[in-house]
Amino acid sequence: MAVSGSPVGVDALVDEYAELESRLADPSVHADTGLARKLGRRYAELGPLVAVARELDSARSDEAAARELAAEDPAFAEEATSLAAQIPALEAKLAELLVPRDPHDGDDVVMEVKSGEGGEESALFAGDLVRMYTRYAERRGWKVDVLDAVDSDLGGYKDITLLLKSRAPTPDGVWSAMKFEGGVHRVQRVPVTESQGRIHTSAAGVLVYPDTGEDAEVEIDENDLRVDVYRSSGHGGQSVNTTDSAVRITHLPTGIVASCQNERSQLQNKARAMEVLRSRLQALHEAEQAAVASAERKSQVRTVDRSERIRTYNFPENRISDHRVGYKAHNLSTVLDGELDDVVAALQKSERDEALAAAEQA
Repeated sequence: MAVSGSPVGVDALVDEYAELESRLADPSVHADTGLARKLGRRYAELGPLVAVARELDSARSDEAAARELAAEDPAFAEEATSLAAQIPALEAKLAELLVPRDPHDGDDVVMEVKSGEGGEESALFAGDLVRMYTRYAERRGWKVDVLDAVDSDLGGYKDITLLLKSRAPTPDGVWSAMKFEGGVHRVQRVPVTESQGRIHTSAAGVLVYPDTGEDAEVEIDENDLRVDVYRSSGHGGQSVNTTDSAVRITHLPTGIVASCQNERSQLQNKARAMEVLRSRLQALHEAEQAAVASAERKSQVRTVDRSERIRTYNFPENRISDHRVGYKAHNLSTVLDGELDDVVAALQKSERDEALAAAEQA
């Protein structure tokens, strides 16, 4: 399909969409679930762009036809004018869809939440963050799996690793919303351990990276790995397994550690831990590449760096502030209950504006 007067590259994307449609209709493709999911995600990503391209092509063709008919029947002149008025908006929408997207937007996410400064209060706050993300994921229809967790004495988390998965391929997957959460989250409140009612400041760290798993391009040398097995434990350190089924894998060159204890067997835990390790190493590789390519680190790179304070949760004022985009609202209680939509929307808008500005300068 030709899209007359359309930006360079649209025809190729429309052709790719048609090819994907044909491949996804082939039953043999679905024998490989990984391939089918990858193709389905790309097909879903191109869908909105192709729909707008076709609508624009149709509007231009109909306008041209109406102009010709108007020469013989003035009644068509009004239709031609109406169609012409629609074209600029469609062109702008197509141009926005053509701005390069984060290639991981459709991916699932591995998230690590770690307590930091503040001791037990920090661990309790880490638990609040986990609850917030879990509630948000439930509202979005995502699945949440706990891969590994180290509980604190008062019911929080010293360290927890989650896997957030969408239930179907979509261009706006888990990563498109959760990639902004990486960094240091600061809390200001009266801790339950504070007897004199003083407000304390503590922090928890969040690390997020796309769950590239087996699709990761990095290669791992088995000689670079140390694999430890241990007994899975439940809340408060209670043993929930009588065998050493939990697995911890350390990548010796980088010191990156991936653990999993919640699968049914040691073999399954090792496989899942290896997928997490591949995702971590892929994220590190991409971060290093981006740092070399540009002195100004992009948002998806910042998400693998916990040294940056990104947000403050102020309980006395019921206020949440995101320091990257100047977002501020006095609805902290609802945000912590999973109502993250406005915060995420502000961050996504900032990312889109930056991408559009960069595309215009290119």
